[in-house]
Amino acid sequence: MKLTPSAPLKRSYWLESAEPSLKPGPALQGEHDADVVIVGGGFVGLWTALTLKEHEPDIRVMVLEQDVCGGGASGRNGGFVMSWWPKVGTLASFCTPEQALFLGHSAERAISELGEFCQQHQIDAHFRQKGWLWTATSPAHIDTWNATLAACARLGVTPFERVPAAEVARRCGSKVHLAGVFERSNATVQPGALVRGMRRVALEAGVVIAEGTAVSDIQPGTPVQVLTPQARIRAGSVVLATNAWAAALPQLARLITPVNSSIVLTEPVATRLEQMGWTGAESITDSQLMVDYYRTTVDGRIAFGKGTGAIAYGGRIGPVFSHDPGSIALTEADLRRTYPMLDDVRITHTWSGPIDRTYDSLPTFGGLGEQGNIHYGIGWSGNGVGPSRLGGRILASLALGRKDAWSTCALVGRNCKAFPPEPLRYVGGSLVRNAVIRKERAEMAGHTAGRLDCMLARLAPAGLEDKS
Repeated sequence: MKLTPSAPLKRSYWLESAEPSLKPGPALQGEHDADVVIVGGGFVGLWTALTLKEHEPDIRVMVLEQDVCGGGASGRNGGFVMSWWPKVGTLASFCTPEQALFLGHSAERAISELGEFCQQHQIDAHFRQKGWLWTATSPAHIDTWNATLAACARLGVTPFERVPAAEVARRCGSKVHLAGVFERSNATVQPGALVRGMRRVALEAGVVIAEGTAVSDIQPGTPVQVLTPQARIRAGSVVLATNAWAAALPQLARLITPVNSSIVLTEPVATRLEQMGWTGAESITDSQLMVDYYRTTVDGRIAFGKGTGAIAYGGRIGPVFSHDPGSIALTEADLRRTYPMLDDVRITHTWSGPIDRTYDSLPTFGGLGEQGNIHYGIGWSGNGVGPSRLGGRILASLALGRKDAWSTCALVGRNCKAFPPEPLRYVGGSLVRNAVIRKERAEMAGHTAGRLDCMLARLAPAGLEDKS
């Protein structure tokens, strides 16, 4: 089972500001034994390690990370801590009502639990639980949330509240916002500070973390043999928490496709934000498929992201997932369109990152190999900061062979729609992406999108929210 390491991605502002001189530690060398080896030192891998230690404090847990903990998606996302209520319609399509409620309530609780975790361990991750505004910035997108609210009502939950149009525009600081709903439970964090804080807590719990240690091969068996350029580890079980890098494995490549997302960060503009009325610290998204997502920071900056959706042949993690100029330009253009009064504000940092997208934008969990001791959790689809805590619980239970609500939940072993093989995946994916760009440009300009573009756009994987 060969893995393909990638070059380190360009550091995000989050990691640069959390640890300015951040570099990987010395690579692991020699022969080692572990009860559980976790490949990937991001949110999913670290939550898995911490949960394993909660269950069995004496268990030998080793995390192997090719770069630094948080060097991938975990340290370069928008810092949105969201629930799964926006995806409740999709959950209900393959879950019983009881399972959908279990996962929905669990994902919502994970948000406040994250704040409690930061407080308990004195992690200054700028946790702010101020809610999330799901908005329409085009007439075509007004009320696209109605089906989701109806699905919530059928389950007897009301996580969303409708907000008058004028109030949405006021709270977002721009009249571009035409309508919206509000989910109160959501939060924002400084993701780089969070993942580095989690690393510290894991080390204090006795987890062995080897950064700068790329896994080159995993040989199934009992024990599993995990190989790196300078080390061999014998493990009772292995957890793959590699996010978009999982596309390097043929067994998993059909379940996900890596797509990029990009963020631009402004200089501090706290006074301007006050003048605009954008002072509530809510996180905000619009209703495009190539979603715009934005929030303010504690020092008065705007972090404005866009699901820019660029792909690479074979899902290889390269420059398009690190700093892609075309995607950055799309993102800045949407920032300027949304906040034209800030055209003079300087952009200080830009970066891109990988998203491991499934067709329905929910994760999937399972096992590889005949022995049943290699486990994976992939497909976070741009919403992993909060739900990764649940992923850690699921993967810890699978690695320990526990039969509980996590190892038996509906996300484990579910049937996912598969992506086509190459070259159809790249050629078709590029055609669909370009159609989505044209369609959404037309809608944002108040025009009717072309029929062919609408038809092709329907072939795209689902987005961050279920939209009607």
